[in-house]
Amino acid sequence: MADKGNDPLALWQKTIGEMEKKLNAFANEAMTSPEFSKLMNNAGGIAAGTQMQFGDFMGKYLLMMNLPSRAQMVDLAERLQTIDGQVNHIKALLQQMQKSSGAPQSPPGVPRPPRTRRPPPSPSGERI
Repeated sequence: MADKGNDPLALWQKTIGEMEKKLNAFANEAMTSPEFSKLMNNAGGIAAGTQMQFGDFMGKYLLMMNLPSRAQMVDLAERLQTIDGQVNHIKALLQQMQKSSGAPQSPPGVPRPPRTRRPPPSPSGERI
């Protein structure tokens, strides 16, 4: 087995460790400078502008393809949730009215018998 002075793996690890320390020191020094701050601010502004242009392009493309955009889908989902809440409220009111009227309640899922009886004919012979 090779001793630590001649071990190529240990030498490699030591070299990489020193490179990392120097790179960290350089990066820390660079990040404290005002030029770096300006550069990062400009890069962020460019990225935001590019993202906005891409969003506009996708909106136009989806409009041309007659497809909804993400904003339209979110709006549709919100409207559907509102409608669903209103339907549930109406359903609860109807159940409450049915309970208060004393009408017989059939459990959900139980089929009702078919209505085969016809109303009696009117005196003039016509059906109503």
